[in-house]
Amino acid sequence: MKGKKIHMVGIGGIGMSALAQLYAHEGAIVTGSDRSEQPTTQMLEKKGIPVFIGSHATNVSTDAELLVYSDAIVEGSEGYVERQRAQELGIKEMSYFEALGKVADGKKTIAVAGTNGKTTTTAMLAKILIDAGLDPTVVVGSIVSEWGSNFRAGKSNLFVVEACEYKNHFLKFSPAVLVITNIEFEHTDFFTSLADVEAAFAQARAQAGVVVEHAQYAKESVPDLLVPGEFNRDNARAAKAAAKVVAPELTDAGVDASLAMFRGTWRRFEYKGQTLGGADLYDDYAHHPTAIHKTITAAREKFPGKQVIVFFHPHLYSRTRDLFDEFATALATADQTYVLPVFAAREPHDAAVSNVALAGAIQKKGGKAEAVGGLEETTEKIKSFGAGALVFTMGAGDVYKAGEQALAK
Repeated sequence: MKGKKIHMVGIGGIGMSALAQLYAHEGAIVTGSDRSEQPTTQMLEKKGIPVFIGSHATNVSTDAELLVYSDAIVEGSEGYVERQRAQELGIKEMSYFEALGKVADGKKTIAVAGTNGKTTTTAMLAKILIDAGLDPTVVVGSIVSEWGSNFRAGKSNLFVVEACEYKNHFLKFSPAVLVITNIEFEHTDFFTSLADVEAAFAQARAQAGVVVEHAQYAKESVPDLLVPGEFNRDNARAAKAAAKVVAPELTDAGVDASLAMFRGTWRRFEYKGQTLGGADLYDDYAHHPTAIHKTITAAREKFPGKQVIVFFHPHLYSRTRDLFDEFATALATADQTYVLPVFAAREPHDAAVSNVALAGAIQKKGGKAEAVGGLEETTEKIKSFGAGALVFTMGAGDVYKAGEQALAK
């Protein structure tokens, strides 16, 4: 890897930015591009990895040896010009998960998969192994408070990685240990049914050495945690069970001491501060109905008596359409929900799926809901809430930016 020139298109993605750091740590010369500046690109720049903002064919060096691209870089997307340039130059291309699968070859890989909870479970498991002195390399789908990054370089042969089922990406791995947090219908632009999702997980199980899932981890006891909610206690149970499979010599007391000090990750029930109006602002990546419901439930458990206000940013037209009723039911459990326009990501505009329709459906479920026009209007709405309100920016889009603009400086 030392001296190899690698260009990464969509480098700001949470997985791509982790892989970029891994490559750089192994001695590669890494460059990348993304459509906008974001916390991950700023982190990479600070670590000496140059990032071009905006896609241009000239971003791809003629002496690059490999181009790695994110799932969003498909024909017709802004970044595709860089893939076309690589093809013209005869530069080898690999998708993110293809590249990550190659990295995992030859390592003792512990892959964490599941519809919800895989990021937190991965980070918890990594912390347990680090605290035990096992020194794993880690790639996780968020910035972990303990080491301030989504990548951690280790000196052992252990490789802890968050693995996603979308487009069967997790089948690029044949892990020594596979952790499955849960299985629900998700990624509806790829999977056609829950049975389809379950078939993919069945294949993932067949490729793994040992599988840790709910039937095994449910019986684990866990300590009081800094991160709230029963779903996080479940994540901790899964991490504890997996750690004991990886390192049977670990004691319950040692694992519990590590879990008790876990401080969470970026965009997972993350406290952002007080708003200009005096409300407490949290940000959460929840973008599936189950995760939304569990986050709201955890908020009520942690802050009884507080008014729970949610600013929800639907992610993908397909997901919003296919889980529409479930979204409405989950969001109706908040005291007040504001719904932003759908964050299209990799999909073309679909006028049939709107924030206005979702807000109406939430109202029909007995909730209070209103559609908002975008980030600027969201910021102003957030500012209007005072002390006693618990405000969440929620979703896989960029709604967190609106919240940050509403904070007291």
